[in-house]
Amino acid sequence: MVTVRERRPAAHTPSSSTAVEVARRILLPLTLMALVTLGLGLLLTRVLEHSSLIAQDEAVSREIAQERTPFWNTITHYGSMLSDTPVIIVVTTIMVVIFRLVYGRWRESVFLVAAVCAQSAIFLLATVFAQRARPHVQHLDPAPPTSSYPSGHTSAAVAFYCGVALVLTLHTHRHTILKALWWVLGAGAALTVGLSRLYRGMHHLTDVSWGWVLGIFCVFVLAQALLIRPVMASRRASSKRTANEAAPA
Repeated sequence: MVTVRERRPAAHTPSSSTAVEVARRILLPLTLMALVTLGLGLLLTRVLEHSSLIAQDEAVSREIAQERTPFWNTITHYGSMLSDTPVIIVVTTIMVVIFRLVYGRWRESVFLVAAVCAQSAIFLLATVFAQRARPHVQHLDPAPPTSSYPSGHTSAAVAFYCGVALVLTLHTHRHTILKALWWVLGAGAALTVGLSRLYRGMHHLTDVSWGWVLGIFCVFVLAQALLIRPVMASRRASSKRTANEAAPA
């Protein structure tokens, strides 16, 4: 007698389900943001290059350049330095080590590195295909080879400083004053960098504005996937264990 073995549907392995989850929660939204960023850049440089929007962008830069003073030149010099590439690399490395040592795990460190790298990748993609000239004013900083759109300094500042603020907020969620302090410092640093780049003639207003949007988006997507969902799940499990232990036998 010939026996026919019953075929069972292949079960999803943990690795495959994890890959699908990563793609759905991280790769897909970041890919969409990259396409939107690139599309907006091409719109600004290929379609709207002679529009009133571009003219207004240049007018804002000229008006700011005419109001420069030695005091604000110095202030914005240090404000811009907060997000220079070597600075971001060094401070990110430092915070990765601190988070690992303080929290005893890699989750927070991986989130911070992922947020910084994600915005950088999208920024570099846009600068390659949508090369926008910098404002036609005196530049107070050396112009890097990348284009004006979007502001990489701004998106990196949001990713790092707001990313750090978010991590600290999640670990001090019961202390309102500390939470406010983290966001005043984090958002304040990101805002300072963007305004400094605008003041120093390195980017148009639209470049800086989209830099803020890009940084916020990367922080939000990666925080949802790597920080907030695991933290909330951990808290629910802890509350459930506490409730079970308190329940009468």
